[in-house]
Amino acid sequence: MKTVHLGLADYAPVFEAMKAFNDARGEHTEDELWVVEHPPVFTQGLAGKPEHLHEAGHIPVVQIDRGGQITYHGPGQLVVYTLIDFKRRRQSVRHIVSALENAIIATLADYGITAAADPQRPGVYVDGKKIASLGLRIKNGSVYHGLALNIDMDLAPFRQINPCGYAGLEMTQMADRLTPCPPMSEVAATLTAHLQRELA
Repeated sequence: MKTVHLGLADYAPVFEAMKAFNDARGEHTEDELWVVEHPPVFTQGLAGKPEHLHEAGHIPVVQIDRGGQITYHGPGQLVVYTLIDFKRRRQSVRHIVSALENAIIATLADYGITAAADPQRPGVYVDGKKIASLGLRIKNGSVYHGLALNIDMDLAPFRQINPCGYAGLEMTQMADRLTPCPPMSEVAATLTAHLQRELA
C-alpha cells in the first residue's frame, strides 16, 4: 500500500481526485493512503441534515458523497484518505472501519493517550470526547474518504455544527493532553505505519 503526502491542500480538488482514482481503478491498482491537511472547510455527508449546521460564517460548506453528517476539517488536523479495494482484500467494510479505529487508538497509545472506539457511533473517543472522525464511501468494491485525527488545531468551528450529527458532542485533540504536542509529520508517520499493519 502506497502512502502519498499531499501537504496542505484545498478540500474540493482532493475530493475530485479521490473520486477519479476510484473510478479509474483496475484489478491490479495499488491501494493508497493519502495524507493531507485542509484549510478550514465543513463537509456534509450524504445523510447530512441542514439543522446540524448552526452557522457557517466564513467557512465554506462542501456537499460530498461519504456517509454520515457534517464535520469540520482545518489546519492542525491530520486527514488520511484510505483508497482501498476491500473486495480484492476479501475484507468487509466493518473490518476496514475497525482497522482505522484500531490504528488511531494504537497511535494515541504510543503517545500515552488512552482512547477507545464506541460501538454506537463511528470514531475514536478520549474520556467521552471525540478526537477522531471516520467517514467512508463504498463504490465498485472499494472505499475512499477515510479518517481525521485532531492534533493541534482550532476546535472552535466544531461549535458551529453538531459534529457528525450529535448535538453537544465535545471534541478534543492531542494538544489538549500533550505538552509539547508532537509535530504533524511525526504523528502521520506513526499513524500510517499502524494503518499499514491493521489493513494488511
